[in-house]
Amino acid sequence: MIHNEEDVIRLVSEDEWMMDILRSAQSLNLPDWWVCAGFVRSKIWDVLHEFNARTPLPDIDVIYFDPSNVDEGVEKRYENLLIMRQPTIPWSVKNQARMHIVNNDRPYLSSTEAIAKFPETATALGVKLDEEGKIVMIAPHGIEDVVSFHIRPTPYFRETEERMKYYHQRISKKNWKSIWNKVEVF
Repeated sequence: MIHNEEDVIRLVSEDEWMMDILRSAQSLNLPDWWVCAGFVRSKIWDVLHEFNARTPLPDIDVIYFDPSNVDEGVEKRYENLLIMRQPTIPWSVKNQARMHIVNNDRPYLSSTEAIAKFPETATALGVKLDEEGKIVMIAPHGIEDVVSFHIRPTPYFRETEERMKYYHQRISKKNWKSIWNKVEVF
């Protein structure tokens, strides 16, 4: 079972595919970087649903925070470096120092703040390798919702009707319950 962040870290550490992804992302030496969202959430749900095969991911989200260069082209260059390293992975690299513009928000102060503002608490998760190669996890809203199969909006998304509208559209489009039948949407 998965009860805490240490359990999640153990699951990731035992998954060589996930470790390869983390090592590839680490090789870019990005500031305040994380591999996040579905990469972590789907692993947890797959294990808790006792799936024998990994659920395919539409992308692998690598985020970082670098206010000194918010050129979107830099992100594409990082994606290309990752593709050269692992060409079968659907990489997505985003500088969170730029994403406040996309999200029509005030500037973010870190990747942690950006993750906290993801739409769902169960998706607001990230992992990375520290300098010693140990896995570090971030879960600004904890892991209770993800391990309980609860999909809820983050406090940030509950703040406005517009964000809640986006949240509901996203949940409908993702249709996670069709893959993981224990999931409940709130």
